[in-house]
Amino acid sequence: MPVGKRCTVAYATRARQYLWQLELAPAATVADALGAARAVAPAGEAIPWDTAVVGISGETCARSLVYAEGDRIELYRPLRRDPRERRRERVQRERRRKAAAP
Repeated sequence: MPVGKRCTVAYATRARQYLWQLELAPAATVADALGAARAVAPAGEAIPWDTAVVGISGETCARSLVYAEGDRIELYRPLRRDPRERRRERVQRERRRKAAAP
């Protein structure tokens, strides 16, 4: 019977995805999981442990949250550009191209 609860801490860049499988105490928080993952992460990697927005399975959460067994805790990077704005620009380009075509 497991002593603690398991979780996965995840961080992704454009080039690579990092995943750390952890087992911590039953009362462990998101901050505890991030600290444990930081301790086993390779040195020299530029991972924003203290500044990144965090979440569980795609939904942001507080670092003080006690996570559930099997949760995937994620560190989020800021978006370079708003995806909605990129789509609007793409649609406008396509409309101009269609209007210019004979």
